[in-house]
Amino acid sequence: MEPYQRQQFDIVLQMAGERFVERIVQRNAGIEHALAKLRQDPQGEGIWLDEFVQVLFSDFLLDNIAGACFVLQALGKRPAPDVSGETIEIMLQHLARRAFADLLARKVEEALEQQSSYA
Repeated sequence: MEPYQRQQFDIVLQMAGERFVERIVQRNAGIEHALAKLRQDPQGEGIWLDEFVQVLFSDFLLDNIAGACFVLQALGKRPAPDVSGETIEIMLQHLARRAFADLLARKVEEALEQQSSYA
């Protein structure tokens, strides 16, 4: 991955993290509740990680094969999440969303832990 592409990916991840932190803290009445619920069930009530990532991919125009490849290239060294799809395009898009969601959850946990220590 070219350095400028890595920088673009890092910016997307940072923006996603900030938006997701704000969303789940607001929906779960505080940092501690949000962190606990994220760790317990990332797809659960008030968190909905996959739904967030799907909308984010659409907003950032990553919901296509080129976007999926961009994300997967940036996450190429990470273990692949278990996915299945009907076509290669669908499988790659799902894989990109799942890999990004896993990384985003970790980044948001870190941010919430940092904010919690300052609160």
